[in-house]
Amino acid sequence: MSKEMIQALDALEQEKGVKKEVVIEALEAALVSAYKRNYNQAQNVDVEFDPKQGDIHIYAVKEVTDEVFDSRLEVSLKEALAINKAYEIGDQIKFEVTPKDFGRIAAQTAKQVIMQRVREAERSIVYDEYSQYEDEILQGVVERRDNRFIYVNLGKIEAVLGRQDQMPNEKYEAHDRIKVYVTKVENTSKGPQVFVSRTHPGLVKRLFEQEVPEIFDGTVEIVNIAREAGDRTKIAVRSTNDAVDAVGTTVGPRGARVQAVVNELSGENMDVVQWEEDPADYIANALNPAQVIAVQFNDEANDRSATVIVPDYQLSLAIGKKGQNARLAAKLTGYKIDIKPESEVEFVDDDELPEAEAEAAAELTTTQMQQLTLRQRLTVMPLQQMMPTTPKPPQMQQIQLIKRL
Repeated sequence: MSKEMIQALDALEQEKGVKKEVVIEALEAALVSAYKRNYNQAQNVDVEFDPKQGDIHIYAVKEVTDEVFDSRLEVSLKEALAINKAYEIGDQIKFEVTPKDFGRIAAQTAKQVIMQRVREAERSIVYDEYSQYEDEILQGVVERRDNRFIYVNLGKIEAVLGRQDQMPNEKYEAHDRIKVYVTKVENTSKGPQVFVSRTHPGLVKRLFEQEVPEIFDGTVEIVNIAREAGDRTKIAVRSTNDAVDAVGTTVGPRGARVQAVVNELSGENMDVVQWEEDPADYIANALNPAQVIAVQFNDEANDRSATVIVPDYQLSLAIGKKGQNARLAAKLTGYKIDIKPESEVEFVDDDELPEAEAEAAAELTTTQMQQLTLRQRLTVMPLQQMMPTTPKPPQMQQIQLIKRL
């Protein structure tokens, strides 16, 4: 093991990216193990490898003592002083014990341990490389599948796409190129393992960041995402710049930006809505494309539930197919939403409102009035509280709902 070993170390570093120092450390540990197993002449052994010449030297390390109980571990002070008068009790002395015939068995054992350490080093390098991609998108190629997983080649490692992470409207065939969202990277005893998803909401977020520069640079923020993968997703956005329309920017000219995301997700529908600090406005936006007349919050503290009034002819639209629109809106806003048709609400004319409520109504903005007005105006509690300034549920009922008998 001389020049050939040096050449092998250089090739390993260049081809595998494993640093020479890592392999030398593994080599020295392997030689210690091989020496102890085959020669058993010293318990405390040190190995030195010359990375320039490829020479190997094995030393028995012994401690200087007054009285020697184990000659494999100790050396008398008298012997130590004969070597160097500077030695004192407690010092460590190295004695070269390199066998002339280190032997085929020792070399083979060393090779096995070296390869194991090399594999560990390679795994560590791969883990370090891919762990930085957690919560990011990578493009891969479908390699194969079994009853539980689809395996996606990401380059240096094969990622696992579980059943729950596969979109129901997609079929994955060998050699298909797909974008996946990295949910987790683990360093296991068998090596690093990467878990990816096509159903995670984070995939939608990263795709919009790729398609919309204003989202990537923070001008437009994605506040929340509610997703039923393969079917429909609602995404709430807001702008940090008053001059930038968050929804319009996200959708793009003629819907080009959102369409690019839809295409990547195999036709999954996308609803982009404006996030609002006012929970009533936010809930109304989240129920898009349905029109909302008014929103009532429960008067109990910490009860995040709301009753939403919609025109009768838009009740089905507001609820959505199999309740999907209402379900996604609830997930997006964090409120339990109960949708009621306009016909279940008692109305009164303006001239029937108490004076205090009439004055409050006069203070409403045009937008707020539009939410309240159809043919008649809803019976309300103090209307100035209709638009709270914080996202917490108001303590006062905003709208008095009375089911018709």
